[in-house]
Amino acid sequence: MKKQLVSIGFFLGIFATGVVAQENYNALPWKMSTAYNSYLMREVHQQFTNRREALDKAFTSKRELLHYQKEFHQRYGTILGDFPEKSPLNAKVIGIIQQKDFRIEKIIFESIPGRYVTANLYIPEGKKKYPVAIELCGHSLNGKAPVSSAAILMVRNGIAVFILDPLGQGERLQLIDERGKALTRGVTTEHTLLNAGCNLVGSSLAAQEYRDNHRAVDYLTTREDIDTGKIGVYGSSGGGTQAAYMIGMDNRIQVAAICSFFSQRERVMELQGPSDGCQHIPYEGREQIEVADLAMMMAPKPVLILSGKYDFVDLWGAQQGFKELQKAYTVLGVKENVDMLTVETGHGLGHEKQLRLVAWFKQWLCNDKTPVKPAGSYNIPSTELLCTSTGQVNTGIKESISLMQANHLLVKQYAASREEFRKQSDQQRQAKVLELLGISLPKGAITIDQTGHEVARDYQLYKYQIIRNGEMPVPCLVLVPDKVNPNEPVVLQLNEDGKDAFVREYENIAPYITQGTILVVADLRGCGETTDPASYNDAKYWNREYRNAMISMHIGHPIMGQRVIDLLSTLDFISTQEPLKGHAVKVIANGLYGPVTIHAAFLDKRIQQVVITKSIKSFDDYVQNPMQRDMYSNVLYGVLKYYDLNDLIKLSGRPISFAD
Repeated sequence: MKKQLVSIGFFLGIFATGVVAQENYNALPWKMSTAYNSYLMREVHQQFTNRREALDKAFTSKRELLHYQKEFHQRYGTILGDFPEKSPLNAKVIGIIQQKDFRIEKIIFESIPGRYVTANLYIPEGKKKYPVAIELCGHSLNGKAPVSSAAILMVRNGIAVFILDPLGQGERLQLIDERGKALTRGVTTEHTLLNAGCNLVGSSLAAQEYRDNHRAVDYLTTREDIDTGKIGVYGSSGGGTQAAYMIGMDNRIQVAAICSFFSQRERVMELQGPSDGCQHIPYEGREQIEVADLAMMMAPKPVLILSGKYDFVDLWGAQQGFKELQKAYTVLGVKENVDMLTVETGHGLGHEKQLRLVAWFKQWLCNDKTPVKPAGSYNIPSTELLCTSTGQVNTGIKESISLMQANHLLVKQYAASREEFRKQSDQQRQAKVLELLGISLPKGAITIDQTGHEVARDYQLYKYQIIRNGEMPVPCLVLVPDKVNPNEPVVLQLNEDGKDAFVREYENIAPYITQGTILVVADLRGCGETTDPASYNDAKYWNREYRNAMISMHIGHPIMGQRVIDLLSTLDFISTQEPLKGHAVKVIANGLYGPVTIHAAFLDKRIQQVVITKSIKSFDDYVQNPMQRDMYSNVLYGVLKYYDLNDLIKLSGRPISFAD
């Protein structure tokens, strides 16, 4: 029996007067390519304003400032994630490079079982205990090599220096081929890809670096030739990031210097967008954590800021952050314990900065204000600094475990907590999913604004923007065949390349018109009409919307969760409008819309069927295989402690299938 076909004339209140030439399928009545970023930045600014108000109160007295520090320390600790119990370091001195007045020891220790850290200890010749500074490496695939000129200058002035390869640098590259060669173009790409996998298990690359650096201090305290009461830390660029993250959490650090990183997050995000993956911990904005706060955690201990006038790290932001430090140290009565040097140069720890750095450490670690002794000339090949036979831990040490393997082991360990999540009530599971998405279920009615209407040969096309207070508008198209089949579901098509790309190809819409199926094609925020311009998203991050995805994590509202809100708003539209309401709803989604739709189907039973193409099927697959595009569009912080996508599909009780 043929299905009954119903004319749409009964339902539609607006009829076409003629055929209008279609130039584009935009439905928003305005056009601003950076609209979504501006929307997100409003939240960044508000969070910074809230922090500033709390900080102003902290500056009113020593008591208030100490309270601010204590509260900040707690907030910071909550987003760092969990750390395993400390295990034996199993440290070994692999070799020694002897120089005239100092030596370089080549050292390997285990930060956690299977994670081997390669390091060099520059130490003066002699039999006394020396103060020590930990040098944290900037972004270079070479890590601790070549020989550090700052370390030599430091050791020539009586201070030992410990330099370790960070994860993803030097002898600790993670994304390598069987010969140990890097698979990415640079360390910033590797760090960014690795960070997404860490986020999924509830950590971050910054936290993992902190763990290694903290254990480096543990190692130094075991040595009889190190004065464990006189430990400092410094770093430039990516090393400056590590230093900032470290100084507030390890109270054994007595003096610090941050070079070519210190600025204001708020300003940097607005000017340049988020930095590399290792330079962000999710929810920093939500927890009102600024870079100056990290340095302020050292107070009243001495902190030095080193900046360049022509650094891409914003100088104005650095100056404003330094003013906050000055106020904090003044309140504590030790304003001389904080200083800032700005030089006529760009990025990095150049010679002028090195001289000030060493003078600062001599003053505070050695109580010595005499002029800095010159470093002299040393020629030590980089290959001599290697601690492994192959030049890579993951190819040279059989027992080594890569970061991907370690994170996957965590996923396995979380099996029990995921099972517990599955056994919870519907209400409990929903609450946790909403928490991870960073959203609440939308309340209040939507506003529907029709922005266009056109007539084609065998269907009519309507343009709408769906408005929900406090959210981005959702632009959508409704294609209504001349004869609608009432037994067919409304199909909601979500195409990551935008509705324009989908509708423009007639072969995409022809089957629906023939079947009498009403088609809704929507652009959820950040896609289609509100796509962020490519020029704002550096290709090295492997993510078409890196800045908006990272800002979303910063403010505590992952981009996936925001898109779930948009999808639910679109369902409200379908449920209330003629001739859409009354039909079942089938969602066909591709690419980055896949996980969004799975979460929406779990939360909203109005979605009765889902078909997904060209999309991820498992968060754990990301963990094991970080070299994938657009990862941050699909990251929820710590999600694998509770569920993977297949778990949510089963719990939804809906037919959700992958077509490829």
